[in-house]
Amino acid sequence: QVQLVESGGGLVQVGGSLRLSCAASGGTFSGHKMGWFRQAPGKERESVVTISWSGGSINYADSVKGRFTISRDNGANTVYLQMNSLKPEDTAVYYCARARSMYNNRPLGDSDYWGQGTQVTVST
Repeated sequence: QVQLVESGGGLVQVGGSLRLSCAASGGTFSGHKMGWFRQAPGKERESVVTISWSGGSINYADSVKGRFTISRDNGANTVYLQMNSLKPEDTAVYYCARARSMYNNRPLGDSDYWGQGTQVTVST
């Protein structure tokens, strides 16, 4: 059974930084599309950034371009999200997701694997 466990969330002041980690277990890691998503209270879940199974294609939401960076360490079965210059509107629960099938770059959705989420709160 594939499990994704996020960590690294917390409370940070405006302009601060956090690094989220998503550790995968129970299945292969390389060869799968990964992504970070977030959901703020009263809002729909939105994509923050996705990275293709090869790592060659990365797509950031316009709202985080230039501030967030995704990376993956296939040897450690972990994907990271470095978040800099945080803003109050970045406050949300952040989830990582892994595509269910290999070598597939279709959009990540409910049928894929998801972590339990980690809270990020940016205070003014």
